[in-house]
Amino acid sequence: MNARDETPANATASAGRASAVRPQEPSKARSTLVWIALLLVFAGAAFLSDARWSQIIGIFTDGGKYLVLMAEGLFQNPLQEPQSEQWTLAFERMMESVYMAWVGTLLGALISVPFGFLAARNVSGPVTVQVTRAFLNLIRAVPELVFAIVIMLPIFGFGPLAGALALGVGAVGTLGKLTAEALEGIDAGPVEAGQASGASRWSILRWAYWTQVLPEVLAFWLYRFEINIRASAVLGVIGAGGIGSLLSQLFGQREWEQIGITLAVVIIVTIGVDAISGAIRHRIIAGSGRSVSTEEKAEATV
Repeated sequence: MNARDETPANATASAGRASAVRPQEPSKARSTLVWIALLLVFAGAAFLSDARWSQIIGIFTDGGKYLVLMAEGLFQNPLQEPQSEQWTLAFERMMESVYMAWVGTLLGALISVPFGFLAARNVSGPVTVQVTRAFLNLIRAVPELVFAIVIMLPIFGFGPLAGALALGVGAVGTLGKLTAEALEGIDAGPVEAGQASGASRWSILRWAYWTQVLPEVLAFWLYRFEINIRASAVLGVIGAGGIGSLLSQLFGQREWEQIGITLAVVIIVTIGVDAISGAIRHRIIAGSGRSVSTEEKAEATV
């Protein structure tokens, strides 16, 4: 039977069989090679790290022993001496770390605002943007520990002030970058309306730019505050005050019971601050969720 004798029904059946053929599965050779390369890199890093992998079993033996020693302080009466004094000292030092983080966050937030405007492409010129972003990248590349050792401690000495300033300077890089990205994502409508009405440059920046990004920026500040609380514990190890200084002293003296109490205080306060900060961030970004009545709308209009 030739092509002329093929009926429409046969042609339809042939087209259906052709369309039912599954396309060829793409090759997975590239992704497989990538995973093999990553595994080789990981294996090479593990080999070159000079770690004592034969001692990994010590996590379940010596580690458990230290956990038991630290737990002994937690199951003793916290109202009796010396446990009551240990709990009080741990809370005092932890609150000192919280104060350091709060002051550092406020300092970094205030400094980061102008840098955020200078680094936003829809606010500043290209040269200003590039220079500001390079400066913010430089700050983010340097850990807070380096700021404390190289700059703050020689000037302000050992204590919470040096730690708070180091946290503040370290926060400028991150908060400035996040502020700039928030400014670049605003709605251009209010900006164009302000320009069309003849508003000044300062008024446009204040009411068209800053008002739109303020809730998001406040959420960034609160999140950075949570990060600074953890960073303040690390700074305390070098003498910047706070809970880190106490932990460093206790580990040097092998006071395991008091170490357990101190770590418990760190966990309790950190979880509490994270919960409160998270609730505030959600309230700022999402709002209260309460519907506004007609009477309230009328009162707001008046």
